[in-house]
This record gives sequence, C-alpha cells and structure tokens, in this order.
Amino acid sequence: MNNEIFWLIRLGLAAQLFTREQALTVLKAVGREAQLMDFAQKLIDDSLVHDVEKLEALAGQAMARAAVGPPPGNPLLDDDAAPRPAGGTRPATASAPAGAPQFPFDRIGSLDDAALADAMRQLLIDAGKFGASDLHLSAGSKPFLRKHRALTPITEHILTDEESLRLNTVLLAEHQKNVFLERRDYDLALALDATNRYRVNLMFHKWGPSGSYRMVPAGIPKLDQLGLRNLEAIRKLLSYHNGLILITGPVGAGKTTTLAAMVGELNEQREDHIITVEDPIEVVQAPKGCNVTQREVGPHTKSFFTALKGALREDPDVIVIGELRDLETIEMAISASETGHLVIGTMHTSDAATTLNRLLDVFPPAQQTQIRASVAESLRGVVCQRLLPSTDGGLVVACEIMISNTAIQALIREGKTAGLRNTMETGVKEGMCIMENVVLELYQQKKISKETALINVTTRNVRQKIEPSATSTAPMGAAAPAKK
Repeated sequence: MNNEIFWLIRLGLAAQLFTREQALTVLKAVGREAQLMDFAQKLIDDSLVHDVEKLEALAGQAMARAAVGPPPGNPLLDDDAAPRPAGGTRPATASAPAGAPQFPFDRIGSLDDAALADAMRQLLIDAGKFGASDLHLSAGSKPFLRKHRALTPITEHILTDEESLRLNTVLLAEHQKNVFLERRDYDLALALDATNRYRVNLMFHKWGPSGSYRMVPAGIPKLDQLGLRNLEAIRKLLSYHNGLILITGPVGAGKTTTLAAMVGELNEQREDHIITVEDPIEVVQAPKGCNVTQREVGPHTKSFFTALKGALREDPDVIVIGELRDLETIEMAISASETGHLVIGTMHTSDAATTLNRLLDVFPPAQQTQIRASVAESLRGVVCQRLLPSTDGGLVVACEIMISNTAIQALIREGKTAGLRNTMETGVKEGMCIMENVVLELYQQKKISKETALINVTTRNVRQKIEPSATSTAPMGAAAPAKK
C-alpha cells in the first residue's frame, strides 16, 4: 500500500471522517496497489464519506506528507491513528524532549469545548514553564515548540484542519472568532491570568488554520537584567525629554522585552504621561511615577499612524510606537520628536547603518534633503540587538549602540551612512559599539561558538580573528540556529 493512502487513512481517522473498519473494507475492494484517488473515490461511491470537501483537503495533506516519508506506525493496526476515548493517556513519543508539556492531541475530537479550553490553557502555561518562547499549532503539521531558537515537536500527532481550528479558536470570544474567520488573519494578546500572557497570531495557510503563541514575560524586566552593553549610554538616551530613539533587530531579537524595560524604567524614574501604541499590547505597564496609556491597534485605534496623530493632542511626554513600518507613521514619529516629545520606536533592521537607510529611504527623493536634516537633529540613538545561541544552551544578547553626536549628524545630513562604522569605532568613550566587535568579544569570552560568531560577522579582518583561514564573507542577518 502506498504512503499516500497510509497518510489519508491516518488523517481521516484522526478527523473521524471514517472508521478503521470502513478503511479496511475500502482497501480490500480497491486492492493494495490502488492509488490515492481510487481509495478516496471508493469512500465517496460507497457513501462512507459525505464531506467531500474535507476528504479532498485531507487527500492533499496526505500527498504532501507522503512526499516527506511514511506516517509513523501502521494506521490500520495501531491505536494511535484514531481518537481515544475520554480519560485515555498518550505515551511519550521519542521526539518529545524531556519535561515537554503533555496534551491529549489524539483525543481532541472527543473533548467538549470546556474541556478542550482547559487543556489548551494548561498547554500554554506548561510551555512557558518548560522555557519555550513559542508554541505552534498548525494544520497538517506536528505541534512544536521553540526553545533557545531550536524547534522541537512535542508529539507525533499530525493536526487536521478541524483539530487546528478548534485548538486555535477555543480560547477566543465569539466576536474574536468571527473576526478571524472573516479576515483569515488575526493578531491578539491573550491573557490567561495576571502572569500568563501571550502574543498570538492566527492565520490560514494551504493546509488549514495555524496559530503561533509567543510567551510574554510575566513581569516587567529591568534594563540591567537583559545583558545589554553600556547601560549608562542607554540610560542617557532615556534621560532626554525629546528626540527619537530606535530599538532594532530581526524577528525574535528581544526588541519587545527591551522596549518594555525602557518604559518600565521611565515609569519609575519620571512623572510624565507615557502613551504606547502596540499591536498587540503584550507587557502591561501599571502606572507608577508616570501615567501610562496603552493603546492596541484594532480594539483601540485604527492604525499606528492614526494613534500617533491623535497622541499629539493627548498631552504626552513620551510616545512609544510598537513598530515604525510605513511612511506616514515614520514621518509623524519624526515630527513628534521635533516638537518636544521623546519618541521610542522599533524597526526590523540588523545594524545602525541599515536602520538609518531604511528610515530615510521610505521618503520620496524630493523630501530627502529636508528629512535628513530633521533626522540628524532629532535622532538620539539607535540600539540594535540580536539573540545568539550561547555555548551553555541558552541565549546571549549581542548589542550595537550608536549615539548621535556632531559627526553622526553630519553623516546623516550628507547621506554618507557608509561612514557610520568608522565614526562609531571612534565613539567608544561615548558608549558606542559595533555589532561585529561585540560578537568577537562574545566568542573570545567563549559565550558563543565559532559557527555562530562567523555567521554574525561580515568584515574580513574580524572573521580572520575568529578563524584565521576565513576569507569569504557571510551575509548579515539572523543568528545561527541552535543545535538540536
């Protein structure tokens, strides 16, 4: 029997589309040399399956899975292929790491919504206790966790589209579920209680619904707990009462954590009005010395731009923008920073030079001279960070800091961002540091491996200090993946 039929039987049994006895009957009728479509058509012809659309979807999944390999076990012989009665237990799988959260994935169909919601809440809580940063539940795939950048499945069970839809919507209010089904994309902040919060993205893909759950730190981190370099330089940036501060880095670099720590420090040190615009709200900032107004794109405002435009009429001292992603938002942020507000925003860029180029290049050529002058005057500094896999199995922060001074301002006005590196190297006393030099130091301190260090540097002289025989350059970008 070919692998495609094996997979269709396993997926069909998990979705309760037909029984094991019906699958055996059809297989006997079409013969073990039959093709997938012959088997599926026989199920329809014999009126064993009435949901033809669902069967077609599972057949597509079966073809994709078969291209990778056969399913684990024999779905016609083992009990793992079909949902188990309530109260059953699932043995640990070989791929699940020790201590990984447990969940009755093979019994989803037999659980009512209340029981499934309770199990889902416990899965999220246990994933956080396990140390995972993300949980992924996707149709056509095994559920898996990300811990220290490594992806690890927590079961051999392949989620059907129906199972994935139930798992990813069981904790939603009815109006949230309707929005998701209408838009086919949905971002939200999920709070199970005061200490267990998650940033959630729901979407549909080729095989069905999918959900990604990012664990949000239970408390507000302190700046000196993050492993950032040159904290005095960063605190000096926060001491200004106007200007623009940018926190940048690739996805998963810890920008949200750093931003939350900065807001937390301002909240404790000042007596100001802080307005944050986030998508969604992740870390809740309770007012301390400051009055903190947190707004979420969607429930509270239409977009970052509209919230930022409104913020200028709301008597703010500090404005925090979750992401500077379009021309209107960037232009408004620069304008706000010039008119007596401290503006802090994030961007998905890898170093200071790239950040400035991205910030400026969104503007049309006719505005370049004016906007370069504005940025030169308003920019206070750029903090670029990455999370690199460490030699002890965890993560370590690599941080580049650019502090605006007279030389930096001149380069920005003249559009000579290529000269930023040399200027930053001469600005060490002001707290500046270059990402590649920081990576080299982390390697020399044996905090990261040679492989990780080489992937995160590009200049030949730095690479040769790591590996004397290295002469080629590697693209700058995401950190080396942690070894599984």
